[in-house]
Amino acid sequence: MPRQFPKITLSEVDEETRLLAEKVYASALKEEDTKDALSMFTVPEDCPIGLHQAKERELLKELAEQHSEESAKRKKSFKMIRSQSASLQVLQIPVTAEWARSVVTPFLSPSSTCSSLPENCPEYQRVTISGDYCAGITVEDYEQAAKTLMKALFIREKYSRLAYHRFPRTVAQFLRSAENQTWKEEDEVLPDVCPCPREGEDPYSIENIPDNLSYELQTKDGIVYVYENAEALSQNRPRSLPYPDLETFAIDLSHVLAMIVDGPTKTYCHRRLNFLGSKFYLHEMLNEMAELKELKGVPHRDFYNVRKVDTHIHAAACMSQKHLLNFIQTTYKTEADRVVLEKGGRKLTLREVFEHLNMDPYDLTVDSLDVHAGRQTFHRFDKFNSKYNPVGASELREIYLKTDNLIDGEYFARIIKEVSHDLEESKYQHAEPRLSIYGRSADEWDSLSKWFIQHKVHSTNMQWIIQVPRIYDIFKSKKLITNFAKMLENIFLPLFEATVNPQKHKELHVFLKYVTGFDSVDDESKHSDHMFSYKSPKPEQWTADENPPYSYYLFHMYANIMVLNNLRKERGLSTFQFRPHCGEAGSITHLVSAFLTADNIAHGLNLKKSPVLQYLYYLAQVPIAMSPLSNNSLFLEYSKNPLREFLHKGLCLKSAPEALMEEYAIAAQLWKLSTCDVCEIARNSVLQSGLSHQEKKHFIGANYLKDGPEGNDIRRTNVAQIRMAYRHETLCNELSFLVDAVKTEAAIGLINTY
Repeated sequence: MPRQFPKITLSEVDEETRLLAEKVYASALKEEDTKDALSMFTVPEDCPIGLHQAKERELLKELAEQHSEESAKRKKSFKMIRSQSASLQVLQIPVTAEWARSVVTPFLSPSSTCSSLPENCPEYQRVTISGDYCAGITVEDYEQAAKTLMKALFIREKYSRLAYHRFPRTVAQFLRSAENQTWKEEDEVLPDVCPCPREGEDPYSIENIPDNLSYELQTKDGIVYVYENAEALSQNRPRSLPYPDLETFAIDLSHVLAMIVDGPTKTYCHRRLNFLGSKFYLHEMLNEMAELKELKGVPHRDFYNVRKVDTHIHAAACMSQKHLLNFIQTTYKTEADRVVLEKGGRKLTLREVFEHLNMDPYDLTVDSLDVHAGRQTFHRFDKFNSKYNPVGASELREIYLKTDNLIDGEYFARIIKEVSHDLEESKYQHAEPRLSIYGRSADEWDSLSKWFIQHKVHSTNMQWIIQVPRIYDIFKSKKLITNFAKMLENIFLPLFEATVNPQKHKELHVFLKYVTGFDSVDDESKHSDHMFSYKSPKPEQWTADENPPYSYYLFHMYANIMVLNNLRKERGLSTFQFRPHCGEAGSITHLVSAFLTADNIAHGLNLKKSPVLQYLYYLAQVPIAMSPLSNNSLFLEYSKNPLREFLHKGLCLKSAPEALMEEYAIAAQLWKLSTCDVCEIARNSVLQSGLSHQEKKHFIGANYLKDGPEGNDIRRTNVAQIRMAYRHETLCNELSFLVDAVKTEAAIGLINTY
């Protein structure tokens, strides 16, 4: 079956929804324009709970509901569905004396594959709430919230599947249940990652490269289209690949934007999030010792020898301050007379560079090197970026931290190889450093791949992410590009050419085997006057000096990655994940855009400001790579970071620090995280990293694709089976509420029909 992008027209969209979404976006822009930068986390959460008037309105609604015949029918129907769930649950679980004493097993959806507890599910004390319905709001509001949340999950599933991003099995099973369909394992869509070369295999080999094809490529509306041949191109008949359009994306985005300000949905999500936090507190109180007992029974495994992946690290910052200082002093001692820089038409040796800077490398200290972010960088992204310049000198950054310079990036490669050697020595730590492609020239990819192969930078403990800075405005002001479409073409067209004609781009073909994803980076707090919508100009028409807004960048990056992944999948090549920086600052609309387009995100701090988005990220188990140490230097004090709160509620968190073990140690001490907590974060980092399927099976268990205790190998992850069972059952319980509400509405519709 051909994979196509289902398009929506404006005539199919509720006008009220579209207008509400535009108001949300406009208000977000206005807020960004007027608010004090330091006030971001000093306001209460955006929800009606706790306000006296809101409580009165809820009370009046409940009183009116008691006298409503329609509400009575809905309650009756809901009770029937929940009781059927309970009955099936009892029938499917062998009744033992132990189980009879523990009748608090959560009610799960009868039509879901999660409806019965697996045989290897551990015994532990469960917490649940029983009754006619557990929403805490009126039936009408509950059903409205459930319907909108389910719609958002369906939208994310569509975008994830089309781009070969991972979508959780449990969520997919419940969505099929809501459609009265059966989930099949063969229908699951997963990323394809090249396995690590075997021992003795040359990772830079250019043998067995696929043949070239006669395909033609053309960029249209900022998206690369693929044609079978020149004739198909002339007739405008592209290959059967999913080509997204801006209008459909804007419409899908408007549905989620309208949802995050819907009163009943905000109330429901806020209460469920509070319940999840409280439930985990009770779970921890009741089962902490049992979890610890499980972990103590696992031989040769503790936090220090479980696999951990640093999923958020920039290659130019992957070394420590002391490491960089020692490397600079060593190169000066041994290679002072080497020509390393060209400036003003004159070539300079390393000695001459330091003489020009009026400094002696032997007098340098970690303090004078000044590459560590501190109090001076708080809410100053410009100063934060300047920390990449050792001693504040751009010349040293050019020499030591660039891949494309007079010495072909040799020093940078040597530093990275030393870091990778340390990772290989530690065995259990992996990293995914980010290298930059800017989009100012189409030659950047060839230069980067040549650097990778020439200096043999590959490591078994490293995978690579390509970060694309959102700096179109800088290139436009320097007249390096004419429009935004040219920037997109410079970034993505070489990748399509290397996929279609790998024999012509052998070095890039080899390099792409070790690239697992793309990132979109820059200061999110930068204000944009443009309101993203279906009316936004096409990339060819974006000739203004102003930078496009965040959502505009995300859509066009996602669109090209999606088409590229489908093309590469056809050729049996690896696919890429989209993993943008998102939610660190700026508008809440950034997180809405990423909910649709991203496989996982970095930061996610602003989720604290929207209960609806936070609950959606929980339900869809969108991985979030949080960096408390980095945020502490830039946007949010460490003690105010919501990592612990998000972890306890059950959001899929990964640690993505600037110093992996340091970040884990500080978090564990400050927030009193247990061994099971930090091992759970470590497992998540492996699960959502760019490691191959074979590596993940080896590192966290052969059945890692399954959810819950079935997918956890405690001998490898050191995560208690009790914890995995709790997480899985809690998620199933939350999803079952939504599915049952949708079925209740359908049942009422059937009753009214007759």
